[in-house]
Amino acid sequence: MKKFFSIFLLAVIVLSTTLFATGCSSDDKKTIRVNQVTNSIFYAPLYVAINNGYFEDEGYKIDLTTAEGSNTTNVALMTGSADIGLMGPEQNVYSYVNGDKNYPIVFGQLTKRDGSFLISRTNETNFDWSNLAGKHIIAGRKGGSPAMSLQVALEKNGYNIKTDLNFDTSIAFASIAGSFLSGVGDYMTLFEPAASQFVKTGNGYIVASVGKESGEIPFTCFSANKDYLNKNPQVIIAFLKAIQRGLNYIKTASLDDVANSLLPSFSGSNKESIKEGIKNYIDIDSWNATPIMSKASFDRLINMLKTSGELKADANPDYAKIINTNYGNFVMNQYFA
Repeated sequence: MKKFFSIFLLAVIVLSTTLFATGCSSDDKKTIRVNQVTNSIFYAPLYVAINNGYFEDEGYKIDLTTAEGSNTTNVALMTGSADIGLMGPEQNVYSYVNGDKNYPIVFGQLTKRDGSFLISRTNETNFDWSNLAGKHIIAGRKGGSPAMSLQVALEKNGYNIKTDLNFDTSIAFASIAGSFLSGVGDYMTLFEPAASQFVKTGNGYIVASVGKESGEIPFTCFSANKDYLNKNPQVIIAFLKAIQRGLNYIKTASLDDVANSLLPSFSGSNKESIKEGIKNYIDIDSWNATPIMSKASFDRLINMLKTSGELKADANPDYAKIINTNYGNFVMNQYFA
């Protein structure tokens, strides 16, 4: 079956490439509407692919919008206002379990651990997770990957989030930093470049990486609904090629060059903050080496969802129906072997 699918995809690529070459000018790029959960250096391969022209090399341009929450990105996919979503794969699981007919399918994993950093109001040079006992922590939206990953990290360190501290999931993702600035909470979690910017302005201090503590888990992935995925295989293949080139560039280029490639996507940030953010994500080994989500990774995700109480213990989401590895395998075998 996989061999047949690869032959089919190769035929699609040859046909679409021929049609594009004969029927389109260099200025006539097709648009892919991408909705991302938030704008963060955590998703650097996407921005490098956009700003270095890798999507244009494939004959496409990207219309990028930001949702400020995976649940909102999921809605964009379900309603057809976005073609591809960059979001937490827990949303795919929720939609599948809820019985949504045209639920989004993961076709490419981007990150393999939580990309948020724990921010303290005080400079704790010898931080220990025991410092959080009895403290108020702004954890993110209930049911979202950041809150669940933080819960994993806390439970790993012996905490009961219901009794040992104030695990606050009442504040929307986009309002976390503003709430902390207004005096709410002792700790919060932020992604880069916001985390480093907070440090630079003296409003907080990075004391730990949540993702390093909680361990590997598929954290953010590229998804499309079933109809779009089935009707646009050439788009998915081109998209994954561009993303993989972006990731490979980050692995081989200097921090300075990567920062230059990211600057257009972070107009409110300076180059040094971007370099610091990139370094932080490289240090914790943030990105999946390929777009392919393994069954073992999927199982870790499901275990986290069940442990956090977001998924019933007897739920049995089907890896093969939620995760599509055909496109990722094809791209890696044909173009990056």
